[in-house]
Amino acid sequence: MTMKFSRTTILTIFMIGTFAIGMTEYAVTGLLTQFAADLDVAVSTTGLLLSVYAISVAICGPVLRTLTVKFSPKPLLIALMAIFIISNIIAATAPNFEILLLSRLLSATMHAPFFGLCMSMAVDISPPHKRTSAIAAVQGGLTIAIMLGVPFGSYIGGMLDWRLVFWFIALMGLINLIGLLIVTPDIKQKEIPKLKNEMAILKNKNVWMLIAVIVFGFSGVFTAYTFTEPMLREIAGFDVTSITIGLFLFGLGAVIGNFVSGSIQPEVLTERLIVAMAILGTVLLSFTFLLANPFFTYVACFLFGAGTFGTTPILNAKIILAATEAPALSGTIAASVFNLANSIGATLGSLLLTNHFSFREITFVAGGMIFFGVILMFVTHKIEDKSLFRASENAYD
Repeated sequence: MTMKFSRTTILTIFMIGTFAIGMTEYAVTGLLTQFAADLDVAVSTTGLLLSVYAISVAICGPVLRTLTVKFSPKPLLIALMAIFIISNIIAATAPNFEILLLSRLLSATMHAPFFGLCMSMAVDISPPHKRTSAIAAVQGGLTIAIMLGVPFGSYIGGMLDWRLVFWFIALMGLINLIGLLIVTPDIKQKEIPKLKNEMAILKNKNVWMLIAVIVFGFSGVFTAYTFTEPMLREIAGFDVTSITIGLFLFGLGAVIGNFVSGSIQPEVLTERLIVAMAILGTVLLSFTFLLANPFFTYVACFLFGAGTFGTTPILNAKIILAATEAPALSGTIAASVFNLANSIGATLGSLLLTNHFSFREITFVAGGMIFFGVILMFVTHKIEDKSLFRASENAYD
């Protein structure tokens, strides 16, 4: 493959895009009070901006990617980023809550296809031993958004105006759009993807086992993560500054965990994933106990972030590498499934809290779900086709 720009430069452009999208998805968590006051709706209603986004990503992403499966990657990435910019301009100028919610729906439609295309292209331009790290690099934009973009957005929204946050995100989108136009290689598809062939992924037992791990196991992460802020406030007794430090450490752990997992070679992904999920489950089970001490609270936040986003690139890589019959759809399906898990976990956590479960009981449920995911991974290890995760010799250097 001939590329005008280096692999590192291309991955950096992809990271800028996933950073902007990650900030759009998560920055609203720190702006709900401002939305409620400015748009005259209840705070509970503003929660729809989160749940509707996640559900829309899970549903609309695969549908849009299916409809555009025959398009070349570069022009499709550019079109998706244009949708992203427009959606955030709509959000920044929204006169009411309904329009703001509509902008979230529009932004959500491009989320999974954009992530999926970036991850698939990252794999295509990488040699076999660097494919996991390439996927981690794409995912890295999201983790950096959680570490830096979300606190920054919350600060700007709280001190100045929440609309400025969306203008900033739109600007980041514009920068990424220019980068995509200039840097992204125009990869010509050797064979136009056939939807019938791509849909054969629905018969792939390797992919279905991984989806089960994410939906029934990894979703436990979001059952607990949804209530990280109130747990830090009520159990650890943290003030605003301390909570911000705790959330920053979660993000720092996420970034480090993401890039460390990216160094794992394809042939040992399953074994490393079992270990990572077991550690994450242990952190969740012990989370509320650690909150009794300020130092251990910060340690727990860091480990929570590292465990959560240390497993994500591995699961993404396994789905993309396993779905050999669906190179166009695999990345989008992976991104969509994670958002489905996000929605399931957050909904379950809210349901448990509504039914008077304590935060400790909620983290026990979350940890139990993660360990159920570990059991599913043991089963996966027994039945999966291990030849799919052995580095081939004909990849690009």
